[in-house]
Amino acid sequence: MDRPDFTGKIAVITGAGRGLGAAFAVSLADLGAEVIMTGRNTEQVTTMAEAIGDRTGKRPQTLVFDLADPGQVTQTAKKMRDEMPHIDILINNGAQWLPGRMDEHDAYAIVTTISSGVTGTLLFTRGLIKPLEASGAGDILNIISVAGLPNVPLHGESIAFHAAKHGQTGMTEGLRQELRGRSIRVSALYPPDLVDISPLDAQAWNAPRPLSSLATNRDIVEAGIFTLSRPRHVTLASIVIDPEHGGTLPG
Repeated sequence: MDRPDFTGKIAVITGAGRGLGAAFAVSLADLGAEVIMTGRNTEQVTTMAEAIGDRTGKRPQTLVFDLADPGQVTQTAKKMRDEMPHIDILINNGAQWLPGRMDEHDAYAIVTTISSGVTGTLLFTRGLIKPLEASGAGDILNIISVAGLPNVPLHGESIAFHAAKHGQTGMTEGLRQELRGRSIRVSALYPPDLVDISPLDAQAWNAPRPLSSLATNRDIVEAGIFTLSRPRHVTLASIVIDPEHGGTLPG
Protein backbone atom coordinates (compact mmCIF):
# COMPACT_ATOMS: atom_id res chain seq x y z
CA MET A 1 0.00 0.00 0.00
CA ASP A 2 1.25 3.47 -0.85
CA ARG A 3 2.20 5.79 2.00
CA PRO A 4 -0.83 8.03 2.68
CA ASP A 5 -0.36 11.72 1.97
CA PHE A 6 -2.14 14.14 4.28
CA THR A 7 -0.45 17.25 2.92
CA GLY A 8 -2.80 20.21 3.23
CA LYS A 9 -5.13 18.40 5.63
CA ILE A 10 -5.91 20.06 8.96
CA ALA A 11 -6.13 17.54 11.80
CA VAL A 12 -7.35 18.40 15.30
CA ILE A 13 -6.38 15.90 18.01
CA THR A 14 -7.62 15.99 21.59
CA GLY A 15 -5.50 14.54 24.37
CA ALA A 16 -2.44 15.06 22.19
CA GLY A 17 0.12 15.87 24.86
CA ARG A 18 1.14 12.30 25.53
CA GLY A 19 0.50 8.65 24.79
CA LEU A 20 -1.75 7.67 21.91
CA GLY A 21 -2.82 11.24 21.08
CA ALA A 22 0.79 12.34 20.81
CA ALA A 23 1.57 9.32 18.61
CA PHE A 24 -1.25 10.34 16.26
CA ALA A 25 0.06 13.92 16.20
CA VAL A 26 3.60 12.89 15.30
CA SER A 27 2.47 10.37 12.68
CA LEU A 28 0.04 12.71 10.93
CA ALA A 29 2.61 15.52 10.95
CA ASP A 30 5.10 13.10 9.38
CA LEU A 31 2.52 12.48 6.64
CA GLY A 32 2.18 16.20 5.90
CA ALA A 33 -0.89 17.15 7.92
CA GLU A 34 -1.20 20.49 9.63
CA VAL A 35 -1.78 19.32 13.19
CA ILE A 36 -3.60 21.18 15.93
CA MET A 37 -2.88 19.61 19.31
CA THR A 38 -5.17 20.02 22.30
CA GLY A 39 -4.85 18.91 25.90
CA ARG A 40 -5.31 20.10 29.46
CA ASN A 41 -1.62 20.02 30.45
CA THR A 42 0.23 23.01 29.00
CA GLU A 43 3.70 21.58 29.54
CA GLN A 44 2.93 18.23 27.92
CA VAL A 45 1.23 19.70 24.86
CA THR A 46 3.91 22.36 24.38
CA THR A 47 6.81 19.93 24.79
CA MET A 48 5.33 17.51 22.27
CA ALA A 49 4.58 20.29 19.78
CA GLU A 50 8.17 21.49 20.01
CA ALA A 51 9.44 17.95 19.42
CA ILE A 52 7.24 17.66 16.31
CA GLY A 53 8.48 21.05 15.13
CA ASP A 54 12.09 19.92 15.49
CA ARG A 55 11.27 16.72 13.60
CA THR A 56 9.23 18.14 10.71
CA GLY A 57 10.24 21.79 10.56
CA LYS A 58 6.70 22.92 11.35
CA ARG A 59 5.51 23.30 14.92
CA PRO A 60 1.86 22.37 15.44
CA GLN A 61 -0.59 24.83 16.89
CA THR A 62 -1.55 24.04 20.49
CA LEU A 63 -4.73 24.71 22.43
CA VAL A 64 -5.03 24.08 26.17
CA PHE A 65 -8.42 23.38 27.72
CA ASP A 66 -10.10 20.81 29.93
CA LEU A 67 -12.68 18.55 28.30
CA ALA A 68 -14.37 18.20 31.68
CA ASP A 69 -15.15 21.94 31.71
CA PRO A 70 -18.11 22.71 29.40
CA GLY A 71 -17.32 26.42 29.39
CA GLN A 72 -13.73 25.92 28.25
CA VAL A 73 -14.82 23.39 25.64
CA THR A 74 -17.52 25.55 24.08
CA GLN A 75 -15.37 28.68 24.14
CA THR A 76 -12.46 26.89 22.43
CA ALA A 77 -14.69 25.26 19.82
CA LYS A 78 -16.38 28.59 19.03
CA LYS A 79 -13.01 30.29 18.59
CA MET A 80 -11.87 27.55 16.22
CA ARG A 81 -15.17 27.65 14.31
CA ASP A 82 -14.94 31.41 13.89
CA GLU A 83 -11.29 31.46 12.85
CA MET A 84 -10.90 28.34 10.71
CA PRO A 85 -12.56 28.05 7.31
CA HIS A 86 -12.36 24.29 7.41
CA ILE A 87 -11.11 21.27 9.40
CA ASP A 88 -10.50 17.94 7.68
CA ILE A 89 -9.97 15.55 10.58
CA LEU A 90 -11.09 15.52 14.20
CA ILE A 91 -9.58 12.77 16.34
CA ASN A 92 -11.41 12.56 19.66
CA ASN A 93 -8.78 10.87 21.80
CA GLY A 94 -8.90 12.91 25.01
CA ALA A 95 -10.43 11.21 28.04
CA GLN A 96 -9.79 11.03 31.76
CA TRP A 97 -8.54 7.65 32.99
CA LEU A 98 -9.87 6.51 36.35
CA PRO A 99 -9.04 3.05 37.73
CA GLY A 100 -10.39 1.30 40.80
CA ARG A 101 -13.69 0.69 42.57
CA MET A 102 -16.44 3.27 42.74
CA ASP A 103 -16.28 3.51 46.54
CA GLU A 104 -12.65 4.64 46.19
CA HIS A 105 -13.60 7.81 44.27
CA ASP A 106 -15.18 11.06 45.30
CA ALA A 107 -18.03 12.62 43.34
CA TYR A 108 -15.70 15.03 41.55
CA ALA A 109 -13.54 12.24 40.09
CA ILE A 110 -16.61 10.39 38.85
CA VAL A 111 -18.22 13.48 37.33
CA THR A 112 -15.09 14.71 35.57
CA THR A 113 -14.32 11.26 34.17
CA ILE A 114 -17.74 11.00 32.57
CA SER A 115 -17.88 14.68 31.61
CA SER A 116 -14.54 14.65 29.79
CA GLY A 117 -15.30 11.46 27.91
CA VAL A 118 -18.90 12.14 26.94
CA THR A 119 -20.16 15.68 27.52
CA GLY A 120 -16.93 17.48 26.68
CA THR A 121 -16.22 15.35 23.64
CA LEU A 122 -19.74 15.80 22.30
CA LEU A 123 -19.69 19.56 22.88
CA PHE A 124 -16.32 19.91 21.16
CA THR A 125 -17.46 17.79 18.23
CA ARG A 126 -20.72 19.72 17.91
CA GLY A 127 -18.77 22.96 17.86
CA LEU A 128 -16.59 21.83 14.95
CA ILE A 129 -19.28 20.37 12.67
CA LYS A 130 -19.43 23.51 10.53
CA PRO A 131 -15.69 23.59 9.62
CA LEU A 132 -15.66 19.79 9.23
CA GLU A 133 -18.52 20.02 6.76
CA ALA A 134 -16.81 22.92 4.99
CA SER A 135 -13.90 20.59 4.27
CA GLY A 136 -16.11 18.69 1.83
CA ALA A 137 -14.43 15.50 3.08
CA GLY A 138 -14.44 15.69 6.87
CA ASP A 139 -13.62 12.82 9.19
CA ILE A 140 -14.47 12.30 12.85
CA LEU A 141 -12.44 9.47 14.37
CA ASN A 142 -13.40 8.57 17.93
CA ILE A 143 -10.81 6.67 19.94
CA ILE A 144 -12.95 4.76 22.41
CA SER A 145 -11.75 1.57 24.18
CA VAL A 146 -12.72 -2.06 24.32
CA ALA A 147 -14.34 -0.97 27.60
CA GLY A 148 -17.00 0.64 25.40
CA LEU A 149 -18.05 -2.68 23.86
CA PRO A 150 -20.95 -4.78 25.17
CA ASN A 151 -20.23 -7.69 27.50
CA VAL A 152 -16.56 -6.82 28.06
CA PRO A 153 -15.57 -7.32 31.72
CA LEU A 154 -13.99 -4.62 33.83
CA HIS A 155 -10.23 -4.82 33.62
CA GLY A 156 -9.00 -2.43 36.27
CA GLU A 157 -10.96 0.56 35.03
CA SER A 158 -13.60 2.23 37.17
CA ILE A 159 -17.31 2.04 36.52
CA ALA A 160 -17.16 5.77 35.68
CA PHE A 161 -14.58 5.17 32.95
CA HIS A 162 -16.54 2.13 31.73
CA ALA A 163 -19.71 4.23 31.57
CA ALA A 164 -17.92 7.06 29.76
CA LYS A 165 -16.68 4.71 27.09
CA HIS A 166 -20.15 3.24 26.56
CA GLY A 167 -21.37 6.82 26.30
CA GLN A 168 -18.80 7.48 23.58
CA THR A 169 -20.07 4.43 21.70
CA GLY A 170 -23.60 5.81 21.84
CA MET A 171 -22.34 9.24 20.81
CA THR A 172 -20.55 7.73 17.81
CA GLU A 173 -23.64 5.87 16.68
CA GLY A 174 -25.77 9.00 17.09
CA LEU A 175 -23.31 11.17 15.15
CA ARG A 176 -23.21 8.64 12.35
CA GLN A 177 -26.99 8.72 12.05
CA GLU A 178 -27.41 12.47 12.35
CA LEU A 179 -24.60 13.28 9.90
CA ARG A 180 -25.63 10.72 7.30
CA GLY A 181 -25.85 12.33 3.87
CA ARG A 182 -23.50 15.16 4.83
CA SER A 183 -19.81 15.34 3.92
CA ILE A 184 -18.55 14.00 7.27
CA ARG A 185 -17.59 10.39 7.96
CA VAL A 186 -17.76 9.03 11.51
CA SER A 187 -15.56 6.13 12.59
CA ALA A 188 -14.47 4.57 15.87
CA LEU A 189 -11.47 2.59 17.05
CA TYR A 190 -11.66 0.33 20.08
CA PRO A 191 -8.14 -0.19 21.49
CA PRO A 192 -7.30 -2.60 24.32
CA ASP A 193 -4.61 -2.00 26.94
CA LEU A 194 -1.59 -0.69 25.08
CA VAL A 195 2.17 -0.59 25.27
CA ASP A 196 2.89 3.14 25.20
CA ILE A 197 5.52 3.79 22.54
CA SER A 198 6.23 6.91 20.51
CA PRO A 199 7.18 7.50 16.87
CA LEU A 200 9.86 9.78 18.32
CA ASP A 201 11.59 6.62 19.60
CA ALA A 202 12.37 4.89 16.30
CA GLN A 203 13.86 1.83 17.95
CA ALA A 204 10.75 1.08 20.01
CA TRP A 205 8.35 2.10 17.23
CA ASN A 206 9.96 -0.19 14.66
CA ALA A 207 10.84 -3.13 16.91
CA PRO A 208 9.28 -6.46 15.94
CA ARG A 209 6.60 -7.64 18.35
CA PRO A 210 6.26 -11.26 19.48
CA LEU A 211 2.95 -13.04 19.02
CA SER A 212 2.25 -12.75 22.74
CA SER A 213 2.81 -8.97 22.81
CA LEU A 214 0.17 -6.48 23.81
CA ALA A 215 -0.95 -4.03 21.14
CA THR A 216 1.02 -0.80 20.90
CA ASN A 217 0.30 2.81 20.05
CA ARG A 218 1.68 2.06 16.58
CA ASP A 219 -1.02 -0.58 15.98
CA ILE A 220 -3.78 1.90 16.81
CA VAL A 221 -2.24 4.79 14.87
CA GLU A 222 -1.83 2.64 11.77
CA ALA A 223 -5.44 1.45 12.05
CA GLY A 224 -6.57 5.06 12.39
CA ILE A 225 -4.53 6.30 9.43
CA PHE A 226 -5.84 3.41 7.34
CA THR A 227 -9.39 4.41 8.29
CA LEU A 228 -8.82 8.09 7.48
CA SER A 229 -7.17 7.34 4.13
CA ARG A 230 -9.99 5.22 2.70
CA PRO A 231 -11.74 6.60 -0.40
CA ARG A 232 -14.85 8.55 0.39
CA HIS A 233 -17.28 5.88 -0.78
CA VAL A 234 -16.08 3.71 2.13
CA THR A 235 -16.59 4.21 5.86
CA LEU A 236 -14.87 1.91 8.33
CA ALA A 237 -17.48 2.44 11.01
CA SER A 238 -15.89 0.45 13.86
CA ILE A 239 -12.56 -1.29 14.24
CA VAL A 240 -11.93 -3.44 17.31
CA ILE A 241 -8.28 -4.10 18.05
CA ASP A 242 -8.28 -7.39 19.92
CA PRO A 243 -5.80 -7.76 22.78
CA GLU A 244 -5.18 -11.43 22.14
CA HIS A 245 -3.92 -13.49 19.23
CA GLY A 246 -6.86 -15.42 17.80
CA GLY A 247 -9.54 -12.92 18.81
CA THR A 248 -11.72 -12.93 21.89
CA LEU A 249 -13.74 -9.73 21.78
CA PRO A 250 -17.20 -9.15 20.29
CA GLY A 251 -16.93 -7.38 16.95
